[in-house]
Amino acid sequence: MTSPFRIRRVASIARKEVFHILRDPFTLAMALLLPAILVAIFGLAIEFNMRDVSVAVYDADRSPESRGLLRAFSSSGYFRLKGFAAASETLRELDGDRAKAALIIPPRFGHELGAGREGLTQVLVDGADNSTVGVILGYLRGVQAVAASELLGKPPQPAAIQFRTRFLFNPELNSRWFVVPGLIAVVVAILSILLTAMTVAREWETGSMELLLSTPVHPIEIILGKLAPYIVLDLAAVVFVYLIARAGFEIPFRGSHFVFLIGTLLFISTYLAQGLLISVVTRKQQLAMQFAIVSGLLPTLLLSGFIFPITSMPVFFQYFTSILPAKWFMMISRDVFLKGAGFSELAVPFLALIFLNLFLVSVATRRFKKDVEP
Repeated sequence: MTSPFRIRRVASIARKEVFHILRDPFTLAMALLLPAILVAIFGLAIEFNMRDVSVAVYDADRSPESRGLLRAFSSSGYFRLKGFAAASETLRELDGDRAKAALIIPPRFGHELGAGREGLTQVLVDGADNSTVGVILGYLRGVQAVAASELLGKPPQPAAIQFRTRFLFNPELNSRWFVVPGLIAVVVAILSILLTAMTVAREWETGSMELLLSTPVHPIEIILGKLAPYIVLDLAAVVFVYLIARAGFEIPFRGSHFVFLIGTLLFISTYLAQGLLISVVTRKQQLAMQFAIVSGLLPTLLLSGFIFPITSMPVFFQYFTSILPAKWFMMISRDVFLKGAGFSELAVPFLALIFLNLFLVSVATRRFKKDVEP
């Protein structure tokens, strides 16, 4: 016969658990610091408004009216203008991700306005980044009204100045073209960091790692043997997402498969090394999962440009995201898919990914060897 319920026993068990938590600094730190860290980082970094949108400008008219239009752009506080001597140069800025839009003012723009006709200008917007397109279009409507009012000296008449807008790389602004290539980074983050960290941590937690280390197998062989299945698994997942993107959503692939493969392998190996490092540091599945989510999955979703544009974040976080491999691979994946970018256009993302890869692989390998060698 079971004894009756006693609140005293519940209190005793609760007291024991409190002592256990107090003796476990990792659990205590996660409980107290994690909420503060998440609120501080994501509360400050995620910003739906955009400032200083980079715009490449070619002014073929060079009239007082065209300069007035450029002043309306600059004074709005939303755009950062950079002038060029030819329209082709503005397109190269878009191709190289150095500008989000290009403004081309044709000859006779001022003459047409002075004659009471529409002043037509062309605006080219980077349609590969859907997260910024809607915001930029909203800002353009405001600039259109202000410029018409200032140049004509009348109440706002947006129809007097017309922006002919084209969307490059994604003419229909299909959101799937923007989301699906970025999903590859999310899939790799889940498989590489989360599963690797938890699987290897389970080896430490159950004691099977010590048994494995008692065999003649060299530590570097253990590392490669542990990570090799996840490399194959990640590549299979990437191929699966690629086939769905091409066949299911009819997303174009305009770049080189070799460039995409090299970028994918760099990204996978970087995140596998991060997962291995987490497992060695924590040696517990629960802690490994928490660290993997905080350092890998959440930044990939929120700070890599997958959902929220990095250019709208405060300056500190724009630099902070540079230490996240997902940011650079997100650029590689989308630009190869939609822009057909090669190694030359993606030199900065590739160099950053190579540096992060070498750093994490060396740290993870050194830490693993330090823990397993006598």
